[in-house]
Amino acid sequence: MQPSFIERKNSKDLTPRELFSKEHKQLLEKAKSWMERTANSCMLVSTVIATGVLSAAFTIPGGDNDDGIPHYLKKPAFLIFAVSDATALISASTSTLVFLSILISRYAENDFLSSLPFKLMIGLLALFISITSMMVAFSSALFITYYHGFKLVPGLMSAFAFLQIPLFGFLQYRLWSDIVYSAYYCRFLFRPSNHKALRCRPCK
Repeated sequence: MQPSFIERKNSKDLTPRELFSKEHKQLLEKAKSWMERTANSCMLVSTVIATGVLSAAFTIPGGDNDDGIPHYLKKPAFLIFAVSDATALISASTSTLVFLSILISRYAENDFLSSLPFKLMIGLLALFISITSMMVAFSSALFITYYHGFKLVPGLMSAFAFLQIPLFGFLQYRLWSDIVYSAYYCRFLFRPSNHKALRCRPCK
C-alpha cells in the first residue's frame, strides 16, 4: 500500500496492521504450532547425534597402549576421525541450542518476519553439518578398525552411510528454499523502492 495509508484508520478505528493481525490470528497459531513441532523434532535428532559422538570421542577406535596413547594416532584416518567427531559434536550442540531458543521464543508477529526464520535456517544448517561430520567419523572409525583386515567392508559401509547426506539435503531443500524465499527475497521485492514487487510470486 501507499506509505500514507500505513497509519490511516478505517471505520472500525483500526490501522491496516491491526486489521491484518486481527484477521490472521488463526494463521499465527498454526505457524506457532508448526514451528514448535519442527524445532522439537530437529532438537531431538541433534541431541541424539551429540550424545552419540560424545561417547565416540572417549571410545578410541583401535584401542590404546599402556600409556593411554592411541595405537593409530599417527594414521590419517585417526586424524579425520578426531576432527569430524569434534565438528559433529560442536555443530549438533549448536543446533540443539538454536532450536531451544526457538522453543522459548515469544512467537510474536515480528518474530516470524526475520528472527524465527533465521534461527530455523541456522539450526537446519548446523544439523546438516553434524550429520555429515558424524558419517565421516563413522567411516574413518571403520577404516581404523578394519585397517589390517578386509577393506571392502568399511568401503561399502561408508558408501551406504554417505547416502544419508544427500537424502537429508534433498528432503530439506524445499523447506530451506521456502524459508529463504519467504523471509528475505519476497520481503526485498515488496519494498517501496523496488519496482519489481508486482512480479513476486505468492510466498508460502
